[in-house]
Amino acid sequence: MYEGAVQDLIDELGRLPGVGPKSAQRIAFHLLSAESADVSRLVAALVRVQEEVRFCVTCYNVAEAEQCKICRDPRRTDDVLCVVEEPKDVVAIERTREFRGRYHVLGGAISPIDGVGPDDLRVKELMTRLMNGAVTELIIATDPNLEGEATAAYLARLVSPMGLAVSRLASGLPVGGDLEYADEVTLGRAFEGRRRIDA
Repeated sequence: MYEGAVQDLIDELGRLPGVGPKSAQRIAFHLLSAESADVSRLVAALVRVQEEVRFCVTCYNVAEAEQCKICRDPRRTDDVLCVVEEPKDVVAIERTREFRGRYHVLGGAISPIDGVGPDDLRVKELMTRLMNGAVTELIIATDPNLEGEATAAYLARLVSPMGLAVSRLASGLPVGGDLEYADEVTLGRAFEGRRRIDA
């Protein structure tokens, strides 16, 4: 559509997840009209991320040192391990301020359609971490979709001989939602995960 550098920028932006052709074009033209200092800061941030950010050697969360800040934190408990798909899931759980254990980032979920099997994830590394006996509970916090459920079921079967307490995050109705708009799967999960109310 456009010539040279502009089209190259639109093409590169369009390769980002969640950015379609129209969004890529909008972002490209925003950058074209932005102040030079703003664009320079964006470029510097991209270069810095590429050069400085890596994956934690223990849990595979994003880190700027050999270990992430959660793995370095001595106040965290070592007996509970929460398994998530991606580093962004760690951030989501940390925002709740409810979990004080450690994490393990798989790097995705089992998805035969996409050609992703257990060997493509950090399952071996998880099993190695569980071998030392420090972990007594494994919380599986994969996404509540087909791939996340398959991954959770696989992991639960894999670790069952180890005698760990294995739990899955509850899922169900969002706060402020209406029952009439809930899909059958979500509503079914809400019934399965119901709790007794002590009056």
